[in-house]
Amino acid sequence: MVTDGVHTSARIRRITAERIHAALEAGKVVVVAGFQGMTDGGDITTLGRGGSDLTGVALAAALKADVCEIFTDVDGVYTADPNVVPDARKLARVSYDEMLEMAALGPRSSRRAPSSSRRSSPSRCTCAPPSSRTRAPW
Repeated sequence: MVTDGVHTSARIRRITAERIHAALEAGKVVVVAGFQGMTDGGDITTLGRGGSDLTGVALAAALKADVCEIFTDVDGVYTADPNVVPDARKLARVSYDEMLEMAALGPRSSRRAPSSSRRSSPSRCTCAPPSSRTRAPW
């Protein structure tokens, strides 16, 4: 994952997935560190808040995955912070574009459940793949 050089808030410029594809085709289990990337010059960068979710969504897009599943310990994705907005509702489905935006905004986004809404068991957020008219920059 190639990023710009802004440490602690780097933005993804491109993802090359050839090594991941090759490893998967060879039957290997691929482990990718979330939250970080590197510049064209090889310097390590971090993506900042929401970087792990952003990594998952960005890799799913680069790999042309049918589904991106993010497992987390919060009980879902909300229309607003339920501690601030009493009638906030949990979303049953989230589009690719919405999830990409929320992942980029990070856990302080008004759409994500706050840490006080944590559960002991993971919940699943399934993101639909991008439509044919929506293209990620990578």
